[in-house]
Amino acid sequence: MGVRDMEALHLEWTNGTPKLWTAESMERQGLVTTVSSPEGTATVVGSVGPPRNRVAGARALLDTLGRQRAAAPLPAGDYAAVLVYRDRVLVIRDEQARVPLFFRESGGQVSAVSTSVRRLGNGSALEPRYFCRYLTGNMAQPHTNLTPFAGVHRVLGGEVLELSATGWMRHGGPRRVRQAPGRPAPATGGSHLHGAAKELRRALEGAVRRRLGTMTACHVSGGLDSTSVALLAARLLAGERNGPGDLFLLAGRFSAGELAGEQPYLDAAVNEIRRLAPAARPVIVDSEGVADFDDFEHHAGDADEPHAHAFRAPFWTRLHAVAAELGCDTVLTGCGADPVVDANPFHLHRLARTGQLRALARQARAWAEGAERGLRETVHAYVVRPALPLAAERAGALVRGRTVLGGLGSFTRPPWLRAAFAREHGYREASITESRFVYGRRPEWSLYEAANYLAAPDLLSWQRAREDGFFLSHPFLDPEVIATMRGLPTEAVFDPGRPKAVLRAAMADLLPDLISRRTVKVPFDGLYARGLRTHGAALIDLCRSARHPLVAEMFDVPLLCRAVREAQFGLGDARSWDRVNSSLALVAWLERSKEPSGAFDTAGPVNPGS
Repeated sequence: MGVRDMEALHLEWTNGTPKLWTAESMERQGLVTTVSSPEGTATVVGSVGPPRNRVAGARALLDTLGRQRAAAPLPAGDYAAVLVYRDRVLVIRDEQARVPLFFRESGGQVSAVSTSVRRLGNGSALEPRYFCRYLTGNMAQPHTNLTPFAGVHRVLGGEVLELSATGWMRHGGPRRVRQAPGRPAPATGGSHLHGAAKELRRALEGAVRRRLGTMTACHVSGGLDSTSVALLAARLLAGERNGPGDLFLLAGRFSAGELAGEQPYLDAAVNEIRRLAPAARPVIVDSEGVADFDDFEHHAGDADEPHAHAFRAPFWTRLHAVAAELGCDTVLTGCGADPVVDANPFHLHRLARTGQLRALARQARAWAEGAERGLRETVHAYVVRPALPLAAERAGALVRGRTVLGGLGSFTRPPWLRAAFAREHGYREASITESRFVYGRRPEWSLYEAANYLAAPDLLSWQRAREDGFFLSHPFLDPEVIATMRGLPTEAVFDPGRPKAVLRAAMADLLPDLISRRTVKVPFDGLYARGLRTHGAALIDLCRSARHPLVAEMFDVPLLCRAVREAQFGLGDARSWDRVNSSLALVAWLERSKEPSGAFDTAGPVNPGS
């Protein structure tokens, strides 16, 4: 069986004329929308604006960019689009970059555009620089124009690539275009939590409203984040004049282990949601037999490009298969709340670099006490590490580096990545670039930029989109929610010992007391430990038996296997385990990189301007 085909649209030129094809199955599902006018044709993967108004959103995009050319602000939404006019072609991704889009180029002329990098890279040489960049950090989705294949490039979030009618690039390549302005900056009524909570509630409710579908499912775990989203969805749907849309509450049930302790919170969340929307239907999925790394070679190897979170695919897959059977067209998550709506700890870095040392000392103590950690550890995490990320990681490795995983941070070269390969293909430069992306000159702002790529499993969502008939959607990562939190003063949202205080205040009238009071949630570490216990030997065998020449050239395989064993025994921490996960996913992907994509079910040609 070939690897999964992720080509929702394909554009190429025949005798100098652009020809556009779409996946008819995804058109029927509503994942791809095509509209035409006398000026041209727009094909949109995802939705411009609310999912309920896909056609209107696609038409507005076609008309707006037709009148105002490529300089017009990009509307909000989760989409990738190709617009074919009579005199030019526009290739676009929205700011949040949930839907991938790639183009193949040589000498300034683009020969093809697709949502599948494998399709465009078929027969092309691999790009080693991409693998060095991929192995830095722990992003859930890529944010660099490099792809696994030479000559194939990624359109980045918020970029517009303008082409002539014959495929020649204009303006030297993709250009970043500003997003259409949202609401004005929040007025919090001073530095009070109440004013900040009011602004967040307004923004979050708007974000949920814009994402509601005809049949909406919400992930519900019993945590503060997912429960808040589901409560707002229930309240909005119950208030609709034309009758409430369908709402499903999607949750995994664990009868043993640490995650079984989440059941009382899940029950409280479901009961409160159904009080607001009695017709809401709980869909509880038995997840007891699920473990990370189940069927790993399929989830990681069949992906369109390698992605670090493939190990967690079994749990998401089980939930989403049920949502697909129910016919859901939108699934809302609580992803992104941790970095976005909690108080921003990198405010301490701002105090340090602006010389406000007394305020830094006072607030660092408050942060340390609230998080129950040492003052030195707090200053190191939020002041020293953002200022000198690579130096801080190297120092940590010297102190804790008695094992393969000991002291391994997010950016420095993992020991199993061969030094010669790293030097030749720019690993050091890639790690510097990645650390600057995560922290930047103003880490308190970069936190929000990185959250868009770190916090959501969008590549997992994309890989299953054709089977499921929906994309995941994340209200906490909505541009208006992020803009609101950016504009709030730290003193308005920080309450020592009470994480996400502003979200709790914003949802105080809806949250059940049991969830509003909880400050600690059981992590998914049990799934990870079970997965390594069950599949550790198979993962080691995958590495040892790998036949792709780049695996041995890139990795010290025995050292990578040793790292897997250490992770099995619980050595290391979340950062070092993430580095292992991404390397294992890359091995699995390379092993299947020579296999052709699965047959494209049915591709329908689209005639520009018809």
